[in-house]
Amino acid sequence: MSKKTDSKTPSVNAAGESETEEEYSVEKILDRRVKNGKVEYFLKWKGYSDEDNTWEPEDNLDCPELINAYEENRKKKENIKKDDPKKRKSGPSSEKPLKSIKKEEQQKPKGFQRSLEPERIIGATDSSGELMFLMKWAGTDEADLVPAKEANVKCPQIVIEFYQDRLTWHNSSTDEDVTTQSKA
Repeated sequence: MSKKTDSKTPSVNAAGESETEEEYSVEKILDRRVKNGKVEYFLKWKGYSDEDNTWEPEDNLDCPELINAYEENRKKKENIKKDDPKKRKSGPSSEKPLKSIKKEEQQKPKGFQRSLEPERIIGATDSSGELMFLMKWAGTDEADLVPAKEANVKCPQIVIEFYQDRLTWHNSSTDEDVTTQSKA
């Protein structure tokens, strides 16, 4: 894509012919990254869906006010993170922060406690001595291990679908034919 502004700009090619090159208008800057030493911004285009969002080099952009606003907002967020007392600082480790982190992880709801709609079962394991399903949740990319007993009650159709997908049939008459042929 060419320089991004709010209008169409006529340009002249090497042969001296006039051509109109469409220039796109930036609605919003969503993200920033540095690639090969150059700053790029992830852009939402006016009049286009989120599927058309693209990474563009800063040099290609002609929207300094949007860039300045995005950078100021980003710096404010960084300062808030720096001032956040919850952030661990490097130094001698102690048992208390580690224990508090484990408590936070235990208090964070998992599985069906998150009140998310189960989408499908990705896999199963019994490594803990209890059959557990890796459950994919609708509307998110996250998955949790949930006890099979709980899944059997809360989403039986999903459990049945999981088993049906992995079900293999062995035809006993074919097995008998093979056995009979090998004896002959």
